Amino acid sequence: MSVDMRTFLAHVELDGPVVTAAGCAGTGRELAQFFDLHRLGALTTPSITMAPRAGRPTPRMAETPSGLLNAVGLQGPGIDSFLERELPWLAQRGIRTVVSIGGGTVNEYSALARRLADAPGVTAVEVNLACPNIEDRGRVFAREGAASAEVVGSVRSIMLGDVPVVAKLSPDVADIVAVATACADAGADALSMINNPLGMAIDTATLRPALAAGTGGLSGPAILPLAVRCVWQVHAALPRVPIIGMGGVLTGSDALQLILAGACAVGVGTALFHDPYAALRIERELADLLQARGFQRLADAVGVAHRPPGSPARHLHEESSL
Repeated sequence: MSVDMRTFLAHVELDGPVVTAAGCAGTGRELAQFFDLHRLGALTTPSITMAPRAGRPTPRMAETPSGLLNAVGLQGPGIDSFLERELPWLAQRGIRTVVSIGGGTVNEYSALARRLADAPGVTAVEVNLACPNIEDRGRVFAREGAASAEVVGSVRSIMLGDVPVVAKLSPDVADIVAVATACADAGADALSMINNPLGMAIDTATLRPALAAGTGGLSGPAILPLAVRCVWQVHAALPRVPIIGMGGVLTGSDALQLILAGACAVGVGTALFHDPYAALRIERELADLLQARGFQRLADAVGVAHRPPGSPARHLHEESSL
């Protein structure tokens, strides 16, 4: 008997738990060359900004022994082009789409939410909080609970109630549970973690930083233990808040760690760069591992590592309705 891999992102049911991570699968056209996008739990877009952005200067990516550094800088055509060209392409095909948004001020996030509020085809909105707040000396929103909550609250107040708002959290904070709690209290329906922690590499041939920007976000296998720790801590504090776990997921075993820590869905990012089928493979491997361990439903495995052996499992969606 196969494992029931369905899961819930707040009240929205997904056929499977594996979604793409923002910025790693384009807006769908790229992956659609390889497989039917309906096989994904959902596709997450790159972070959309109000105005077009050219991104940061090159070099903006550098391999490390355990992952990838990037400083792309939210390159994209802006919300007008996205609504005119990309979102309709996804909506016409019925692809579950999580739209990631990024801004430099609370008002910019609010403006993006207004443009998306009545746009067809939006399954959920992911609020990328790892953006510099230009009104606060460029300090990243995600580093402070109050700043994160203000952004999340503004987006939640504008989006229609049937569209979940997902707060994407950074691990580069003193207390990720405090930031997560502030976001949940401000109206976040779910949390996505982790965004890339900052890292740096220096080219020993040129004696200069490998990235033009100096620092960049680290992704890949190196950050999986960090992601598992963050998901574990937040789920322990907020067991009824759905979590999309991500960071360094290359195999079904990696995904299972995040599920056992408390995630109800898993994001796949860097793995897609060398294997466009990675999301499908990881879901198959995850299903096989769950079946081998006696689980009939993915939902029964969520947060199991927190529970004493033999204690009954509870469906996350059932808990949220209590």
